[in-house]
Amino acid sequence: MTDRIEKQGLQVDIRLAEFITREAIPGSGVDEDTFWAGLAAMVRDLGPENRALLNRRQQIQDQIDAWHREHRDQPGTLADYKTFLHQIGYLLPEGPDFTIDTTGTDPEIAHVAGPQLVVPVMNARYALNAANARWGSLYDALYGTDALGDLPTEGPFDPERGARVIAWGRQFLDEVTPLAQGSHTDTDSYRIADGTLVPALANPAQVVGWQGPASAPTAILLRNNGLHLILCIDRSHPIGATDRVGLSDIRLESALSVIMDCEDSVAAVDGEDKALAYANWLGLMRGDLREAISKAGRMVVRELAPDLHFTAPDGAPLTLKGRALMLVRNVGHLMTTPAVLDETGAEIFEGMLDAFATTLCALHDLGKTEGPRNSTTGAIYVVKPKMHGPEEVAFADTIFTRVETALGLPRHTVKLGIMDEERRTSANLKECIRAARHRVAFINTGFLDRTGDEIVTGMEAGPMVRKGDMKATRWIAAYEDRNVDIGLACGLPGRAQIGKGMWAAPDRMAEMLATKIAHPRAGASCAWVPSPTAATLHATHYHRIDVGARQTELATRGPRGSLDDLLTLPVAQGINWSDEELHQEIENNAQGILGYVVRWVDQGIGCSKVPDIANVALMEDRATCRISSQALVNWLHHGVVSPEQVMSALKKMAAVVDRQNQGDPAYRPMAPGFDGAAFRAACDLVFSGRNQPSGYTEPVLHAHRRQVKAERQPQVTEA
Repeated sequence: MTDRIEKQGLQVDIRLAEFITREAIPGSGVDEDTFWAGLAAMVRDLGPENRALLNRRQQIQDQIDAWHREHRDQPGTLADYKTFLHQIGYLLPEGPDFTIDTTGTDPEIAHVAGPQLVVPVMNARYALNAANARWGSLYDALYGTDALGDLPTEGPFDPERGARVIAWGRQFLDEVTPLAQGSHTDTDSYRIADGTLVPALANPAQVVGWQGPASAPTAILLRNNGLHLILCIDRSHPIGATDRVGLSDIRLESALSVIMDCEDSVAAVDGEDKALAYANWLGLMRGDLREAISKAGRMVVRELAPDLHFTAPDGAPLTLKGRALMLVRNVGHLMTTPAVLDETGAEIFEGMLDAFATTLCALHDLGKTEGPRNSTTGAIYVVKPKMHGPEEVAFADTIFTRVETALGLPRHTVKLGIMDEERRTSANLKECIRAARHRVAFINTGFLDRTGDEIVTGMEAGPMVRKGDMKATRWIAAYEDRNVDIGLACGLPGRAQIGKGMWAAPDRMAEMLATKIAHPRAGASCAWVPSPTAATLHATHYHRIDVGARQTELATRGPRGSLDDLLTLPVAQGINWSDEELHQEIENNAQGILGYVVRWVDQGIGCSKVPDIANVALMEDRATCRISSQALVNWLHHGVVSPEQVMSALKKMAAVVDRQNQGDPAYRPMAPGFDGAAFRAACDLVFSGRNQPSGYTEPVLHAHRRQVKAERQPQVTEA
């Protein structure tokens, strides 16, 4: 039984209440009673509207399901389908053109394009690493990954590989910061004379600062396409000692921004978990988050990086941020949380708690008068996921207006990130942006959740194509193009980010270097990467592509993807899969589900690197789990596969996942009993997945995780 304390009529988990009282309130400028009274009022006033929006989701889905069933024998045309979607309010009339009114966004949001990290905020080490990923070593990223085409061998430093790294770096410098004459490869020394680099750059304005004496600088700061890079000069360094100019490293401005995630990459199911998530976010906002880790046999305290200081060409001091700009992702409108109960004893909506708590924590950054700040413009950035259409975006705007009023903030201090990851949002994106036009600072395509919703929305239309074939469908191309085009038409450049989704294979950096340049070419001002190293490598793409110029070019071309293409369902028309193809697809989905769920339920790990059927490690979170589970639900629903086939695959792959995790002492095997909470959760996601709201995995995962946590609580017996 959870201990609770009454706060303004709310029953609050004591662990969460103590965090708010002892940590979040002091120094925030907000009275504790004011905080709880504001939350209680919002729960009371807006809770019914939240429930009505969720009921509306289900009502619309029921109508779409019925339409597809009615037209299964005599399929309607796309025109008929669109007319129907308009009639039920799924497609809304598109209003006149407009430009968003968002003001006061930081340069990382408004003007400079670059990589973006997403990390689970409940893991302090990951959060600190991500915040400090503003700057990364290009040499380390090249040497330690397969970016050069092969992996490094184990053992001591390989001089031959080091020479390849240096050659790659020099070629990169020649491309993005070329000399007026000659090559960086042939340069004998770097120095500063009269505020500029010697040897001279083709564009002298790219020199923006240095460290050390001008005649023998220890670091030279250059800028290209708004991004900075640092030439580190140290002849005493093992690398610098062998380099003709003493260049020991090239440091790139890498993760310009980071989303500290309270949603898909965490497993937060109760007051204890929510308090941990908020505590880490608070530490990031205060700047005092620390984590002791063991490294090379000794304890090291990880903390936030300081700002960087240089001398500018005019001799004035120049300071650059040492940390990424941090956004926080709240949960969506669906879930409730036992962390707080309302006056009736019911769980409140988790998104409302997130809105109040994460904003309260961010006040500590806004109140700083000295030292590094997250936002130099006094903004708070909240990413809001899993919203279905303009009404739900408008509701999020209402929530944050209530938060601002309660906490004494100017209107629109909180900037909103809209995740374009549900089909009704994609189809009405312009109106979704309009609904938050005064505070929108971010739109992003989320291919994973968006694919899950595509399957759920068209569940009754027929069996869907295989998961790997989704990227070649008409709707996904239209989705990616329309998102950028609509963002450009609504005036996001100069005010807000236009983002693209995650690179899911963290061990395949050569492939990422070859393909992810497509995101800045598509006009995206940020794109997600799975690690600080990946951020550094992806940053090279933004040096090669001037995203601002690309956006201007795309804006003159007019719209690309059509609404008709976007609404074309990925139904597998006339495809007869072989038995081998069916087995492979079932097992691939089963492995992804089990590999992710077993860590989520048993260990509370919300984001995992899970091998796929080809043993390629992929980053899995609830969005990928939603795809895999709903893909199997769809095939079961249409009789493509049988329950027996799926259960057989789940048991087979459970044993595989057990073997893959046998080195983890905290791991609890699923086979041969197949009776643990994790395996039951995976089965529920598949065999009861048709009954889950919008195919989301959260209700099932939360229920089983809470059960595991309850079973592990120490039992108290009376004498």
